[in-house]
Amino acid sequence: HYTIELPNGIKGNIQIENSTGNGIFYCPMQCEGDKTYPQSGDCPVCGMQLIEQQSMKMRAEYTCPMHPEIKSSKPGSCPKCGMQLQPVAPNKSNEEIVYNELKKKMIVAVSFTLPVFIISMTDMIPNNPLGKIMNHQGWNWVQFFLTLPVIFYACWMFFVRAWKSVITWNLNMFTLVGVGTGVAFSFSILGLLFPQMFPSEFKTHGGSVMLYFEASVVILTLVLLGQLLEAKAHNKTSGAIKELLKLAPSEALLVENGEEKVISIEDIQVGNLLKVKPGEKIPVDGIIMEGTTTVDESMLTGEPIPVNKSQEDEVKSGTINGSRTFVMKADKIGSDTLLSQIIELVNQASRSRAPIQNLVDKVAKYFVPIVVIIAVLTFCLWALFGPNPAYVYAFVNAIAVLIIACPCALGLATPMSVMVGIGKGAKSGILIKNAQALENLNKINVLVLDKTGTITEGKPSVDEIFVLDEKDEKILISQIASLNKNSNHPIANAIVHFADSKNIEAKEVNHFEEISGKGVLGNVEGNNVQLGNLKMFEAVEREIDEKLLEKAIREQENGKTVSFIGVNQKVVGLICISDAIKKTVKSLSKLLKTLESKF
Repeated sequence: HYTIELPNGIKGNIQIENSTGNGIFYCPMQCEGDKTYPQSGDCPVCGMQLIEQQSMKMRAEYTCPMHPEIKSSKPGSCPKCGMQLQPVAPNKSNEEIVYNELKKKMIVAVSFTLPVFIISMTDMIPNNPLGKIMNHQGWNWVQFFLTLPVIFYACWMFFVRAWKSVITWNLNMFTLVGVGTGVAFSFSILGLLFPQMFPSEFKTHGGSVMLYFEASVVILTLVLLGQLLEAKAHNKTSGAIKELLKLAPSEALLVENGEEKVISIEDIQVGNLLKVKPGEKIPVDGIIMEGTTTVDESMLTGEPIPVNKSQEDEVKSGTINGSRTFVMKADKIGSDTLLSQIIELVNQASRSRAPIQNLVDKVAKYFVPIVVIIAVLTFCLWALFGPNPAYVYAFVNAIAVLIIACPCALGLATPMSVMVGIGKGAKSGILIKNAQALENLNKINVLVLDKTGTITEGKPSVDEIFVLDEKDEKILISQIASLNKNSNHPIANAIVHFADSKNIEAKEVNHFEEISGKGVLGNVEGNNVQLGNLKMFEAVEREIDEKLLEKAIREQENGKTVSFIGVNQKVVGLICISDAIKKTVKSLSKLLKTLESKF
């Protein structure tokens, strides 16, 4: 938010929207279910930092490299110098800002906590070397001053959250942290300033009171570390959604009245004609109106082999166009596209509640007051029945109950594991519907995997070439490699790499033609060469030798792709393409078998 003053002297507030968020915040612990908040801050129930929901829109901003004051929401030219406007990097997300702030506080906390801890622990060393520099009371004052930045800067937010939890009576883990460390710190200050107020049981042989500055700052620093790790997990989960958002381009090429114009993806309307060039990402869901191409849909299906597309075929946002230009009609835009629905699914799933979370909430509701009562009873019992110095033992053990019983793991483990699990799954192409589905994974006893792109590399390679006349093998490899140098299809690339590995040179090709869904053909050194599937040769009524057909059937049964080779109206051989099994599959198989034996 910014305050501005208008020319007439009137002041007002404006809000500049973060390009990565949507201005809606939620509690990562889902204390009140799906309830959201209109501004950042701490959760009124558990005190946790509220997280901003990720915006589902791709907001592009452009600026001039020579005149950075020029800002535009659309691509174009600079009104001052005429240079092409360049996209501006998006603002940092709320999660990233929180993480960086906590990281800065963590550095401060560790820098001051470590010396306090060392000073305190040297008391246990015979003939304490620090005693030669300064007396015990002097080092107590050093600890006090070193503790202040940790208490009142790095970790002050924990005391604020603890106070809020008490006045609203929503007791949580910050209640225990605040009470425990607050009592220890307050006791230490009193012992430092007014040692005469304390009985001899609380004092050392030198007459100074036993202080607990190091206990306060060490505990607070460890809690801060937990908050930092939590913020990092949030940031990574947010990063997974950002990676999905990056799958869609920020602009598109509009075809209108015979003219082409670059527009922002947000300006696309249903029915617009859009031109997609080779290698570009498809901006929205639509239907091909002109042209044919191949589209890499691996981000949706996991299949690495591009899909042939022609007129009236559907294409999806975020998929990648192959080697040909086509014109499409926008059918679904914005939140209606399949990619947007996937992103929203991941976003909702990361905030969903696992059934076990309801049990955790019920336990936590009664857990904190019970712990406080136990701490009071602990102090009383040690004070009455403990060995001397009884009050010292009573105090230390009461504080220990408050701190050790802090339900950090109880409150954080379930929602954090759900968030991280769903976020990492999305980044790896695994979409999980909600937290309940994730929890039900422990009941699975059968796992079904498809082959291509899942347990294989997703990179086709030549496994074998089979020809009727072995003397012609090198010549055939040269001919089919020559053809495929003109294609961007993964199988074509595999054949070219195969020829290169054998140092076989490709020749010049004339009259090259790529038949969508069937294969390629052309003239190589005066020979008409064809390479394609069975449909390609059946269409031109080419007779295929029984020996080749039997070989093709055997290889296809083994999961290989087979392409027949034709030269001058005759089918002379075939080539087998396979997708190598990933190196990690073997270890995965062993792991699954190990897990199977445990159920």
